[in-house]
Amino acid sequence: MKLLIRLLFFIFGLSIMTFGVCMTIEVAEIGVGAWDALNVALTEKIGLSVGKWVMIDGAILVIVVSLLLKKKPDILSLLTIIIIGSLVDFWLGTVFDLFQVNQLIFKLAMLLLGILIIGFGAAIYIQANFPKSPIDNFMLAIKERFQVNLMAAKTIGEITALVPAFFLHGPISYGTFIITFTVGPAIQLFFPFFEKLMLRLQAKY
Repeated sequence: MKLLIRLLFFIFGLSIMTFGVCMTIEVAEIGVGAWDALNVALTEKIGLSVGKWVMIDGAILVIVVSLLLKKKPDILSLLTIIIIGSLVDFWLGTVFDLFQVNQLIFKLAMLLLGILIIGFGAAIYIQANFPKSPIDNFMLAIKERFQVNLMAAKTIGEITALVPAFFLHGPISYGTFIITFTVGPAIQLFFPFFEKLMLRLQAKY
């Protein structure tokens, strides 16, 4: 039963989180997150879907993390990124293919709501304690390998995606910086509630 609860948190959390990610991609003209900017740019320049590039980036990062930490690749994290990429393509191809946001005020509102939803979903999925996404593992690997704090590791990870996204003319704008500095606090906002909920459910079942 405990495993089922964790699995539900994992799938439900990732579903919500990727919905929020797609909300920010829908208003890409005002900027998206660093890794999303890279994936959107790759889709526009080369082809394939955004979700497919999420998976490809993830597979590359699994190898990079392995090299940084001099450990065997975390193959299970590929499952997480495959689910994330598939959900991104699902949301973009269904819900977000049906409408377009044009006015700036609505784009800003959608960006901010998307950030809150990302934080909400991430706070749920983290509780499952299943394999983390390769992007999260990359950040932690930078922290361990170079002995820097988490904020510095996150910044380095973001720059790793921002540089190629910039040269590929990805959707980088002020929204990118809003996302960079607000997703963390958004996760923290919801995290304590779902942490307590998970503990209660595990104690009950």
